[in-house]
Amino acid sequence: MRTRLIALPLFAALALAQPPYDLLIKGGHVIDPKNNIDGVADVAVAGGKIAKVAPGIPESDAKKVARVPGLYVTPGLVDIHVHVYAGTGLKGVLTGDSSVYPDGFSFRSGVTTMVDAGTSGWRNFPDFRQRVIDRARTRVLALLNIVGGGMGVTSEHDPNDMDPEALVRVARQHPGVVVGVKTAHFNGPGWPAVDGAVKAGNMLKMPVMVDFGYINEERNLKILMEQKLRPGDIYTHCYSNYREEMIGGKLNPAMVNGRKRGIIFDVGHGGGSFFWNIAVPAFEQGLVADSISTDLHTGSMNAGMKDMTNVMSKMLNLGMSLQQVIRASTWNPAREVQRTDFGALDVGAEADIAVLAVQKGAFGLVDSAGARKAGDQLIVAEMTVRKGAVVWDRNGWASTDWKSFVYRGRDAAPAKR
Repeated sequence: MRTRLIALPLFAALALAQPPYDLLIKGGHVIDPKNNIDGVADVAVAGGKIAKVAPGIPESDAKKVARVPGLYVTPGLVDIHVHVYAGTGLKGVLTGDSSVYPDGFSFRSGVTTMVDAGTSGWRNFPDFRQRVIDRARTRVLALLNIVGGGMGVTSEHDPNDMDPEALVRVARQHPGVVVGVKTAHFNGPGWPAVDGAVKAGNMLKMPVMVDFGYINEERNLKILMEQKLRPGDIYTHCYSNYREEMIGGKLNPAMVNGRKRGIIFDVGHGGGSFFWNIAVPAFEQGLVADSISTDLHTGSMNAGMKDMTNVMSKMLNLGMSLQQVIRASTWNPAREVQRTDFGALDVGAEADIAVLAVQKGAFGLVDSAGARKAGDQLIVAEMTVRKGAVVWDRNGWASTDWKSFVYRGRDAAPAKR
């Protein structure tokens, strides 16, 4: 009994001696648009959650410290237009070889949340979820395609495969993962794709993202913006001009009217949907995107798009402030898909964090046509934290110098001394 009485206080003392934080990101410039934070501060993480955001948190309070003066600390980036339904073996379609696995492309560009934009439809979403979403470390959400087979071997132009009721049924079976509806690429007559998507969106009380496909006299931006889409719906590829976003160098009045109605404009860069001769005059005439996204797939990742931070750099060099760029890459897209549990550094929220450098120099930024525009600022992801764990660390900011490690053997990870 005496031994036990002595051991208990000793155990308690040892527990009290443990630092309260698992990770401290120290001395960076924090930009958190939701919470109106824009200045030098520290971010402390404990138990996978944001524990504290404040200046002057002692280093002794953390088990691991990443000293990042001169860098920017933001919420984990949110990319709401990607295609990540990989692994099916299908050739030449986005529900297969044209998609990429999320973890290989997210963390290295500061992204902690991806929204797959309609690659799967209501018929094949369960396979997408078990094959990719549930296995990824990246938070992956989905917009369900109004077409049952998604962007696969079935036709996105076939109204017979568009079923709002079936989409709603599947979406309700996957709460918290399905966050909206997508329609894309439709080139047939009439409005079955948009009308079906909006019907499903109304039933679910969720947003619709539209890749408008092809225009004609019957199907055009004026009708889409002024009659079909609802406030809060998302028009992606807003700098493409495949749908006459600009007419004779002037912003299409339908785009102006759409913004007045509350339609959201998303970049959706992709392999063929971002052009300098559209983006530059559009910016000059006031069409600044609400959200920044990549349209990541195998056709865009090694072309002009590259990755999330490269697209953000284009927006920065077009004239958005860094604060605007961060808002359009974090809090805005989180709100667009009606999720306020990420996109910010709220105390108690899951610790998803990006640490970014803004490099100054002479850079070349390439659009979807292969045209180059000179820029003097480039955003680079230096470190990414997902659920409190460092998952990307370009320069070892959260690492300890090798001289302070004790190596435990050839096949073992180094142990901190």
